[in-house]
Amino acid sequence: MSSALLIAAALDAGTILALASLGLLINEKAGILNLGAEGMMLCAALAGFATVVHTGSAVAGFAAGMVVGGLLAGCFGVLVIWLGTNQYATGLALSLFGAGLSAFAGTAYVQEKLPEALHFKVPFLGDLPFVGPAFFNQHPVVYLAIAITLGLMFFLFRTRAGLVLRSVGESPESAHALGYNVRLIRLGAVVAGGALCGLAGAYVATVYTPLWVEGMIAGKGWIALALTTFATWRPMRVLLGAYLFGAVTMLQFHLQGMGVHISSQFLNMLPYLATILVLVLISRNPQWIRLNMPQSIGKPFHPSS
Repeated sequence: MSSALLIAAALDAGTILALASLGLLINEKAGILNLGAEGMMLCAALAGFATVVHTGSAVAGFAAGMVVGGLLAGCFGVLVIWLGTNQYATGLALSLFGAGLSAFAGTAYVQEKLPEALHFKVPFLGDLPFVGPAFFNQHPVVYLAIAITLGLMFFLFRTRAGLVLRSVGESPESAHALGYNVRLIRLGAVVAGGALCGLAGAYVATVYTPLWVEGMIAGKGWIALALTTFATWRPMRVLLGAYLFGAVTMLQFHLQGMGVHISSQFLNMLPYLATILVLVLISRNPQWIRLNMPQSIGKPFHPSS
């Protein structure tokens, strides 16, 4: 695998983590911790794959994935925001539910094949040596992830609505006292985050793989969850961190192509070892985490009136 192809593969793999992590970041900026990303991504992957099988439309597949991710996140939001269930337990339950439901409903699609994928290339730029194959021969969703990152940065730090969302994550009591409907704002953030997780899941099944296999997300939802902490809840850091983890994921294939004799099991462990290492390094400075973390994350809010 050449260096240009390695970079392209890292961007491709990192896009999955970027989309899911940005969705979780929106949740956490509003004070909601959703541990169900893995389950949402699995159900969205199945929904996206099945939609493309039946319609032949990749756009419809992405839309289906986002709808399923948003619906599951909405159910999670109602449980934790209105009914007051524990966010950690409910998120884990959602992850287990999604894994089981997708495995059960996906048995009919294991042998299905998708239509021939289109090859995308940015005009003129895609023909440049090295830079073209590395950066400009990507699927449009790769560039969409970058656009979402920039849009989210603008929304969170340059708009009144973004300020309100962040205030809900920092002090829901103060936001409520100012007349904002904290519950609806949090639900909207949860649904939007779930839709992005759903887009990530649909991308895995329809573009990145593309096929349906039980458990095909393979822990990417958990890595995305860790990535939000690694990036200290900053969208651009999320994007760069996602590409870093994407590069680590692709490194195993690069090393194998170079003839490096390392156990494949060890190479498969690299992304998860990197996740643990990063979290250990960050945990050495808890004060730094507290300064950047939304203050109400994981804490229930019960309006007094």
